[in-house]
Amino acid sequence: MSGDNIFQLFAFLLPAVVTGAVAFYFFRLHTKNEEGRRRFLLHKDSQKDTLPIRLQAYERMVLFLERISINSLVVRVAPKSKDKSEYENLLIKQVETEFDHNLSQQIYMSEECWNIIKAAKNATIQIIRSAGMSETDSPDKLREDILNQTMEKQSPSATALAFVKKEVGDLW
Repeated sequence: MSGDNIFQLFAFLLPAVVTGAVAFYFFRLHTKNEEGRRRFLLHKDSQKDTLPIRLQAYERMVLFLERISINSLVVRVAPKSKDKSEYENLLIKQVETEFDHNLSQQIYMSEECWNIIKAAKNATIQIIRSAGMSETDSPDKLREDILNQTMEKQSPSATALAFVKKEVGDLW
């Protein structure tokens, strides 16, 4: 084979290689676009099915946060006896029971949102316990102390509720 023949071979081969490379590139681009489109359609279909369930979970968590907010909790749960520590335990039990009823909702929300809700629950319990350490001896005085502690600052439930509302807004 002479140099002319090799040059001629490359002259014929070069357009075929370029055409093959361009065809491969466009085929690859097309398959990526199709895969993205299919993924989008699947996501859209699954979102259509799961969005109502997720919204229902957020609604339940909003209800939970409203029920454990200090103001509504203290008003809703009246003392059953004259023992301050019994009332403190009753309030904490109410918060824990409400939380236990909603544990399964965590699978429908982000981990960050769930952690904020748990932090609100724990902070509410901490407020009740710290008020229970006061020198008061009656449940009614304990109620006052708990309410006074939350008068000066935003309740943990309100902070968590704001985050839940923001996350629900991001779903759209």
